[in-house]
Amino acid sequence: MSLIVHKYGGTSMGSTERISMVAKRVAKWARAGHQMVVVPSAMSGETNRLLALAKELSPAKPTDAFNRELDMLASTGEQASSALLAIALQAEGLESVSYAGWQVAIKTNSAYTKARIESIDDKKIRADLNAGRVVIVTGFQGIDNLGNITTLGRGGSDTSAVAVAAALKADECLIYTDVDGVYTTDPRVVPEARRLHTVSFEEMLEMASMGSKVLQIRSVEFAGKYKVKMRVLSSFTPWDIDINEEATSGTLITFEEDEQMEQAIVSGIAFNRDEAKISVIGVPDKPGIAFQIVGAVAEANVEIDMIIQNVSKDGKTDFSFTVHRNDYAKAMDILKTQLLPKLGAQDVVGDAKICKVSIVGIGMRSHVGIASKMFRTLSDEGINIQMISTSEIKTSVVIDEKYMELAVRALHKAFDLDQAAA
Repeated sequence: MSLIVHKYGGTSMGSTERISMVAKRVAKWARAGHQMVVVPSAMSGETNRLLALAKELSPAKPTDAFNRELDMLASTGEQASSALLAIALQAEGLESVSYAGWQVAIKTNSAYTKARIESIDDKKIRADLNAGRVVIVTGFQGIDNLGNITTLGRGGSDTSAVAVAAALKADECLIYTDVDGVYTTDPRVVPEARRLHTVSFEEMLEMASMGSKVLQIRSVEFAGKYKVKMRVLSSFTPWDIDINEEATSGTLITFEEDEQMEQAIVSGIAFNRDEAKISVIGVPDKPGIAFQIVGAVAEANVEIDMIIQNVSKDGKTDFSFTVHRNDYAKAMDILKTQLLPKLGAQDVVGDAKICKVSIVGIGMRSHVGIASKMFRTLSDEGINIQMISTSEIKTSVVIDEKYMELAVRALHKAFDLDQAAA
């Protein structure tokens, strides 16, 4: 008997009809002898609807108290879908029970709307599994040490599912979504994109961090830390598909590099439109300046991505970095009102119309000239590069947002990603 965790996204839970189909699929796995834990998202569009209501009533300057109420509100979407799924499973003749994150309990820190999981008490789940029940646990949420409900940020149900799988030492975590696996890039941008049968944990981590929307990056980090076997597959295949066929479909995220011996040099192209660039101009070039800038932004719970500091000239330098577009206004306000006078900088300028495009592949480790091929491809298309970031298995560039799709298509073709591996 295997312990399996299923995670279903909002589209999969989008109506009572779809919830019924999810219940039939879960029941099939349970009747095959598996212990089943299911982590569902809220019904499609529900979280956005709730947050829109809050926005209509929100104060001019949102506070921690406001964010606390946002989490209280947003968490109800998953609670509803979990209860509906439990009812649907009962209609299938299976014993089932649903729990909110705070009932388990999934303990988090107190960073409202962006909380991080610190621990999971698995006793209640194990007791129900041993009693033959299917257990449904709300995704996206937990509880802090003060007893406040918290949420994990966009895509947080992926993280919840992998974290629960890690705590239970599950045999596998299956992420059911509206796509049938991980592709070389977004097929909506490049129709020739191919589905990958396997992708290494390192590649998936890079692709998630570079903008791939298939999995939330924190879910991949959890999988890597606790060696959780993950598979991304479609919830829109017929529920009565043969279970052995289903169990080998989609894309497997693997930790075994020897499975990747014939790995292509570049496995995929990731991109992210949700980027903004900020530059602090004319900063005194002296020790501690970078810390003052980055530290102040980080204290406001704003994540910084790419960073570039120019060569010093006349004792001054320019310091540039990227943030998520949702945090752009907050970061600009901090720098202009709090730091600019203290730093003695000339100005703070920003650009919210940029994007990040990345090539990813563990095969890049043993091949030279990959970055230059990327830069030449972009140059041939007349695309200017504003920032560059590299690692062993990825190269990322910041470019003007209007060139994003052109860049992705050109790179996909240049690295032969439309061609199946030999």
